[in-house]
Amino acid sequence: MTAVPVLLVAAPASGHGKTTVVAALTRLHTRLGRKVCVFKCGPDFLDPQIHALASGTPCENIDFRMCGEDDARWRLARAAEDADLILVEGVMGLHDGEPSSAELARRLGLPILLVIDASAMAGSFGAVAWGLKHYRDGAPITHVLANRVGSDYHAALCRNTLPADIAWAGALPRDADAAMPERHLGLLPAAEIADLDARIERMADLLAATDAAQLPPPVELGVSPRLTFSQRLADRTIAVARDTAFCFLYPANLECLAAMGARLAFFSPRADAALPACDAVWLPGGYPELHGPAIAANIGMRESLAAHVGAGKPLLAECGGMMACFDTLHDVDGREHAMFGLLPGRVRMQKKLAGLGLLEAELPEGRLAGQTFHFSTTEADLAPIAQATRNAGKSTEAIYRRSRLTASYMHFYFPSNPEATARLFLP
Repeated sequence: MTAVPVLLVAAPASGHGKTTVVAALTRLHTRLGRKVCVFKCGPDFLDPQIHALASGTPCENIDFRMCGEDDARWRLARAAEDADLILVEGVMGLHDGEPSSAELARRLGLPILLVIDASAMAGSFGAVAWGLKHYRDGAPITHVLANRVGSDYHAALCRNTLPADIAWAGALPRDADAAMPERHLGLLPAAEIADLDARIERMADLLAATDAAQLPPPVELGVSPRLTFSQRLADRTIAVARDTAFCFLYPANLECLAAMGARLAFFSPRADAALPACDAVWLPGGYPELHGPAIAANIGMRESLAAHVGAGKPLLAECGGMMACFDTLHDVDGREHAMFGLLPGRVRMQKKLAGLGLLEAELPEGRLAGQTFHFSTTEADLAPIAQATRNAGKSTEAIYRRSRLTASYMHFYFPSNPEATARLFLP
């Protein structure tokens, strides 16, 4: 059993600055020569990209519903073996979700640093902190950080409202140069923020002067049995799309495929003229709607993918990957773009959220957990083979199959059923 400093960073709601603070803390301690491992609560893809840049190592997801509690405990215990600090970013508000970040912290024994956007409050600051700490079954909040304060006087007003059982961790000023830009799916992908490294460095400098920069006390994370994988994908090469249009990849999914013996060959559906030599293809989610002209112009890739599917080889397409498999995509401005034409039908983008939540899918290969989050709808000219469902059993997302092509809005979490995952990539 290994004890290591651990901190879960949470907030009253999204938009208070959790991601920025976690990235800055990560960079600050990394600059001091410490190995920092970062985790993200929930199924998010975008925040982990930023944390991976800040730390230089992949940021994994932990979610008791999608990933399972055993999976989360094992990944944390593994990180504790050689980490000097583990940081966990919460999801949404502290008490949002099932389980919430508060419940996860209680069950894992993690102290919480609460980040509150204080830009529009002063006297209410302590009330918000106290309420979040004592609501329902309580939350192990030890410190609170005031974000986006207007002055030292403003910070002092906030500090003076805190109850005795919550310590002051300091304050950060309003700083547009350190804030993270956003769009419809959340923060921009790390690769699209040209000055991201400078933003993280700037916030790390600001945090260095606060008590939040101090190492938290060590936590015993316990010992969990290591996950074991069969070699079902030994000697098989899986071509994995990875570029600015297809970038939603869980590190645990890549690790799962490699652990089952697969060789991973990364490629760009936007820029490459053809698939690399491979036995199977994985088109993960991303933003094909932002790269319609480039995808439409890549005739070579379209022909290569068609030949792959026509030969009966496996292809898994998730969310944005599925969108790119249909005949056409209509963006929010009504412009039509030719896609890869592997599935009959069309995709239409919209400004209204079309799907969100954790899912389970019963496929011929087995049951898999995952999630969905999208702003588009499909008009498919084929019947689904299955429906992904929520816990209550309500059908939410269609799963399509043509030959060995499997496509859905659902992002699958491969470690939830490695055997079923392997079957998706086998003939």
